[in-house]
Parts: sequence; structure tokens; C-alpha cells
Amino acid sequence: MMLQFHEIIPSIPFLLEGTLVTLKYTGFSLFFGLILGVVFALGKTSKHFIFRAIADIYTSIFRGTPLLVQLSIVYFATPQIFNYDISAFQAGLIAFSLNSGAYVSEIIRAGIQAVDRGQFEAAKSLGIPDSYAMKDIIMPQAVKNILPALVNEAVNLLKESALVSVIGEMDLLRRANVVSSEKYLYFEPLIFVALIYYILVMILSQLALLLEKRFRRSD
Repeated sequence: MMLQFHEIIPSIPFLLEGTLVTLKYTGFSLFFGLILGVVFALGKTSKHFIFRAIADIYTSIFRGTPLLVQLSIVYFATPQIFNYDISAFQAGLIAFSLNSGAYVSEIIRAGIQAVDRGQFEAAKSLGIPDSYAMKDIIMPQAVKNILPALVNEAVNLLKESALVSVIGEMDLLRRANVVSSEKYLYFEPLIFVALIYYILVMILSQLALLLEKRFRRSD
């Protein structure tokens, strides 16, 4: 068997354009997932039963069902239920953000609960309102504890973004499949795209290490 990487050289710019699509999904989904994660993590740690119940139901649903099923429901069922022709990008962004928010909420909840309870008590004794204590005392410490887990979630999002190819979005995997069908070659374009994913993950991991070192120096 002869590998024919030279055959896909003209298609490399086309394949690389998919990197922007992949990064767009990863960046936006992580941003909105973080927002949802903070909201529902605070709900999980709330004293009010109704907030805890809503947060628990949300995380249970989105952690307990496959992301591909969630993506398919958003993309294919939205026109039927809401009579709205949703785009592939909108469907992917909604599904990934909701899914990521569920996992991030658990990560943040664990980080908050890992902070010594005495920090809350000390803040109360000084007359600091709970909201300010959470924002200025607890959350900064929690972020340091959960940074590796958050980076891992970002890496998972980056890799899972390949699922948008099933709804027709021209990401890295979809473009590799297009090149494969045009060139009648499968290994070469797919291994090239796999290399791009690997490089992106390594860059993300190195950035995380730099952040961790910076946090350690600030202690």
C-alpha cells in the first residue's frame, strides 16, 4: 500500500479553513458554557430547594444523554416544534453550550465546596454579604482549584466539535470527508485532520500550564 499525501496538498488550504470553524464552536460554546456553569453551580450550592432542584434536573438531563442526541434534537426538532429554521451553527452552539454548562456546573460546584467552610464563616463574622463573599473570596480560590478540570472540558469541547459534521457544518472532519470523496483517499485527509486536532489540543494544554504557573506565583 502506497500513501499518497501529495494528492491532498492542493486541498490543504480547504482543510485548514475548517480549523476556524472548530475554534469558533469551541470558543463560543466554552464561553456560554462557563456562564451557564456558574449560574447552575450557584443554584446547586443555594440554600433554596427550588434552585437546587432546577440545577440538579438540568445537569442530570445533559450529563445523562449523549451529546449527539442533544445536537440532533436541537437541529432537527426545532423547525417542527418552534417553526424556526435553525442554522447548523446555531444548533451546534446551543447544544454544545448546554452540554458544557452541565459539566462545568459540576466542576465549579466541586471547586466551591472544596474551599474551607471557615472562609464563609469568617466573611460572615466581618459582616460581608454572602454575594460579595462568594464573588471576592470563594470564587477566586475555587478557580485556582478547578483550572485543570476546566481546561479538560475545553479540550473535550474541541474534540467533540467534530460532531457538527453530522448536521452539515463544514468543520475539520466534514472537510476531510469532502476531500476523501473527491480524491478517493481516506487515510491521508483524515490523518491530516487528526494532526490538526492534536496540535490544537497541545497548544491548549500548554496555555493551561502557563496559567497554572501564573496562579501559583500569585499565591
